[in-house]
Amino acid sequence: MSLNVSDPAIADTYEDVRNDKSETNWAFFDFADGKPDRLQVAGSGNGGLDEFTKQLKANVAGWGYLRMNMSNDEYSQRVKFVLVPWCGDEVGVMRKAKLSIQISEVKNILRNYHIEFPASHTHDLKEDEVMTKLRRAGGANYDRQSSNY
Repeated sequence: MSLNVSDPAIADTYEDVRNDKSETNWAFFDFADGKPDRLQVAGSGNGGLDEFTKQLKANVAGWGYLRMNMSNDEYSQRVKFVLVPWCGDEVGVMRKAKLSIQISEVKNILRNYHIEFPASHTHDLKEDEVMTKLRRAGGANYDRQSSNY
């Protein structure tokens, strides 16, 4: 079954997170009430990973998109993007099954990201673990002496 991603607010919110001039650094997309196959913007903000995780609920499934600042030292500041497929542990079996199919349509909208970080509990989303995965995905490690990955 196809996922309806036609709401222009979805693409607008995605672009807002990507925009370096915007303070928005996260967005969450879930399903419209009564419309299990229509994606909607459930929230966005500028409070980073902490604020994003407060948006997540155990009975909700959806996708998060985060902009995170990464640096190995004071000279190399980089922006990285994280796709977070979220499926709370109270989500029904049929919804969980649909997520594996619908993610391809979501990735057509949320196209640019450095890592995918699936989660089903808020404690899965610890900033140090996300940053470690981003560093590993980044390739060269010029900070070998002080990093432990």
